[in-house]
Amino acid sequence: MADKLIRHYGRGHLHFITFSCYRRLPLLRSVRAKNIFVHILSDIRDRYGFSLVGYVVMPEHIHLLISEPTKGTPSTVIQVLKQRVSRRLRRKSRAPTGQLNLKFGEDVIPWRAPSPPARRRAGPPNRRRTGRACALPRFWQRRFYDFNVWSLKKRVEKLQYMHMNPLKRKLVAHPKDWPWSSFTFYSKLKHGLIRIDPVH
Repeated sequence: MADKLIRHYGRGHLHFITFSCYRRLPLLRSVRAKNIFVHILSDIRDRYGFSLVGYVVMPEHIHLLISEPTKGTPSTVIQVLKQRVSRRLRRKSRAPTGQLNLKFGEDVIPWRAPSPPARRRAGPPNRRRTGRACALPRFWQRRFYDFNVWSLKKRVEKLQYMHMNPLKRKLVAHPKDWPWSSFTFYSKLKHGLIRIDPVH
């Protein structure tokens, strides 16, 4: 049995949060998907009242550096954020042919329901099997990683780690070329796609 994750809230710390797409699939690889994520993140920040100190959106995972919200907890924030993003990106995903697709911009990630078994004997339908065949895969992994950041040293370390992610993954030649992160703010003091709330 997996150990229960322990969250430390109410201490005034920042939280370095990481969560991933289902099975680390690149479900956020398109420009459209990343832009939608950032837009919803902005809405959630305003709704729950937390400071967004840093972030990066990668094709298959997210890093956030946030304060504790004035409403709820970081767990609440991540749950609502995941739900809203997955619902938005999975809209109109059922194709007329019965094949199910997740469309993100021009990227299409196909998912086909398992082939029906050979003709079965007459009888009541197997609800469990039918439900399994019709269900879309999850968009996100269920849990998220949360590290309490209590010092300036750790804050700088986590920001640098986030901003270097696209470069380490060879997605860009320089962190400034990846618009879905807070790098622009910390290098030029300009807000990029979303407002950043620096902590002094």
